[in-house]
Amino acid sequence: MNQPDTLENKAKSMMILAMLIFGTIGIFVRYIPLPSSVIAVGRGVIGTAFLFLFIKGKGIPISWPDIRQNLLLLCLSGAALCGNWTFLFEAYRYTSIATATLCYYMAPIIVTLVSPIFLKEKLTARKFLCVLTALAGMVLVSGIGQEGGSANMTGVFFGLCAACCYACIVIFNKKIKPMAAYDKTIVQLGLGALLLMPYVLLTENVAALDASPFSLAMFLVVGVVHTGFAYVFYFGSMQSLKAQTIALFSYLDPIFAILLSAVVLGEPLGMTSIIGAVLVLGSTLVSELKA
Repeated sequence: MNQPDTLENKAKSMMILAMLIFGTIGIFVRYIPLPSSVIAVGRGVIGTAFLFLFIKGKGIPISWPDIRQNLLLLCLSGAALCGNWTFLFEAYRYTSIATATLCYYMAPIIVTLVSPIFLKEKLTARKFLCVLTALAGMVLVSGIGQEGGSANMTGVFFGLCAACCYACIVIFNKKIKPMAAYDKTIVQLGLGALLLMPYVLLTENVAALDASPFSLAMFLVVGVVHTGFAYVFYFGSMQSLKAQTIALFSYLDPIFAILLSAVVLGEPLGMTSIIGAVLVLGSTLVSELKA
């Protein structure tokens, strides 16, 4: 096996590992009895510190000129990132991890819908058909009219809010001038946590928050593993993989999340939800692939 093939296989392994880690975050968040905004701020702070120490240890320099010229967009995308986490973690509390994850994966469809306005990209017939298919799948996943629908719809709402925030991140990132992936992520994480912190201080009695040692351990895992290590694996693999390969591997995240929620938490996954999942994930994948 030649060197390029070895590098590509290593990169694929790192990408799969990153997607597996991302796919388990819902399970860990379920065991953290803290407000979603607090978890989001903590994840941002811990993730920022981890990635900063990582690039320092690797001797990777930070380009401050690149950060300064993109500062406004980095602030906006950082705020959207922590909003994305907060809404997603809140969705986990009201509905199944599978449903919350599938709502979250409506983000590419939202980007497709708004791209003609914000990115001047053409909405082709194929992409429009994908949008309609994803919306049909979303109706099936949401469980409208089913027993327990009120709590489930609240979770669906928060999941879709998370998707809207992620769509904003995609749009902001497309407008950011070229800069290193680690620089961008560190600043987005740090600024996002900083911008969300006043909201947490105003809405939560932080001094009264209490958590068991086990919950705190889960909290650290979300910060270190699901943010620090996962992003290191993700960005470390991107340079050796094609964009289309990355897009394909990204769909391992929701598949892992759905399977693990059923196996580990015993969350039900009926035929209607399975059909909805196939429609949502299939349409978003087709929409992202080149014709």
